[in-house]
Amino acid sequence: MSTSPRGPIDASKTPRFAGPATFARLPRLDQVDKADVKVIGVPFDTGVSYRPGARFGANHVRESSRLLRPYNPAQDVSPFENMQVADAGDVAVNPFNIGEAIETLQGAATDLTSDGAKLITIGGDHTIALPLLRAACERHGPVALLHFDAHLDTWDTYFGAEYTHGTPFRRAFEEGIIDTDALSHVGTRGPLYGRRDLDDDRRFGFGIVTSSDVYYQGVREVVAKLRDRIGSRPLYISIDVDVMDPAHAPGTGTPEAGGITSRELLEIVRGFDGLDIIGADIVEVAPAYDHAEITGIAAAHIGYDLVSLLARQHDRDNAPDAGKR
Repeated sequence: MSTSPRGPIDASKTPRFAGPATFARLPRLDQVDKADVKVIGVPFDTGVSYRPGARFGANHVRESSRLLRPYNPAQDVSPFENMQVADAGDVAVNPFNIGEAIETLQGAATDLTSDGAKLITIGGDHTIALPLLRAACERHGPVALLHFDAHLDTWDTYFGAEYTHGTPFRRAFEEGIIDTDALSHVGTRGPLYGRRDLDDDRRFGFGIVTSSDVYYQGVREVVAKLRDRIGSRPLYISIDVDVMDPAHAPGTGTPEAGGITSRELLEIVRGFDGLDIIGADIVEVAPAYDHAEITGIAAAHIGYDLVSLLARQHDRDNAPDAGKR
């Protein structure tokens, strides 16, 4: 039996539009012995405050990922060649009970990473970041966080509810599961409830790179500042697709004008090569508003570049001279 990783379905033999959709047409987790990276979906949007529909996001991104190919020229890596990547399906969480859904996802994430695998999670709304961070902290201790979003998501409550898509990072701060010396929002913009929102955010330890900063400073300067802030700490990346302008991501629940482009987001993500990435999520894809699959395609490519970063990390860690560094 071959020990080589099992990659995507060969598009020269099976048309891309044929067969069931897994992320990048990769094998299911039950089709491989072990996976280094597991892609999971979380069909959950009970925590949204405006437009619903992100519960359908994971399968939409899977369908949008059919055109991804085995070699990533931007990172000069074939991400499925030397490590096993598999689609682990969806975590079935309770759509009527947010607390139970959070507990279920935390348990599933802990189980899925117990063998050392890393998770790329496709949401779902941003509520899911909290249990994913809890699971990451169980394994790594408090983690560095880069949070890509139009919004801060550090508000206290909505209608008295502590667990929503606008509160996960405040709860994470209160629970001590994120490293307060290495936190940053990226791409924030738009109106806030008041100046106190920013004051609270600074108190939690977050730095802010606004979408205007990306425009005026450029990708390279932004990446350099973020890398300096993170250093060698274990890093979790959380990406709300509304960080992109609605022109590049119309299919989301709380769009804001003036966002970054999909090209800028991809280039920033690619700039994290060499950092100790331990997991990531891509959330708030709402296909009902996504004409021509614009958001789904962007999210699929973001996921592909995140997997590619993990593949480069895997190749470095398993190079013959890795122990001599």
